[in-house]
Amino acid sequence: MDVIIIEDEDYNVKLLEGMLQKIRPEWNVVQVFDSVKSTVEYFKNNAQPNLIFMDIQLADGISFSIFDQVEITCPIIFTTAYDEYAIQAFKVVSVDYLLKPLKDSDLERAIVKFETLEHTLQSNEVYKELLDVIRTGEKKYRTRFLIQGHSTYTSLDVSDIAYFYSESKITFAVTFAQKEHIINFSLEQLEDELSKDDFFRLNRKYIANIKAIDSFEDFFGGKLIVHFTIPMKETVTISRLKNSAFKEWMGK
Repeated sequence: MDVIIIEDEDYNVKLLEGMLQKIRPEWNVVQVFDSVKSTVEYFKNNAQPNLIFMDIQLADGISFSIFDQVEITCPIIFTTAYDEYAIQAFKVVSVDYLLKPLKDSDLERAIVKFETLEHTLQSNEVYKELLDVIRTGEKKYRTRFLIQGHSTYTSLDVSDIAYFYSESKITFAVTFAQKEHIINFSLEQLEDELSKDDFFRLNRKYIANIKAIDSFEDFFGGKLIVHFTIPMKETVTISRLKNSAFKEWMGK
């Protein structure tokens, strides 16, 4: 297992090398870089390692700028003291992180996760998306879904979807044209994939597009009944606990 360390503090480099020697003695640290420039020069002319440990703040800038200049296709474990929003972004894209000062238990946990996900970790496009999150402070939400037919695939724009619903553990997307499509996401996953400005989780069964909601009215026990712009198979209600959040969302 060939490993590269990208870190500009000698103490942290030696600490990480010593910990790796203890936890995975068969691994080989092939290179250590302390800057964006040296890292980019290396990857322009050399093969990818199996894994990179990368600090965020380097001697000559933020390490995410590396991905703007050269393609990195191998998995990365970030070593960082970055703010909580960045850490959350790393979790979302399944890239692990280590908070400084490094601890044996944290390192071993990250390595086990890497070994478990080794064959499924995503490529450089993930890191480009992550860079956008860090730079802009805004998450990029899904704009389309891939729909599988019997032998063909089609693209479905999120803006064409009136609502999602779950039934028998299957998730369906219903368009404004009243066509249904099976989506390979749970409603929980969709909550993270969809824009919070455009979609709202009404209850355990439904997520609705704000453009699909015609009106709503008070109901027994502090609940709300939602009326849609297209026909529905059943009455859709919102619980008392979500009443205020829904009204606030509708009034944004």
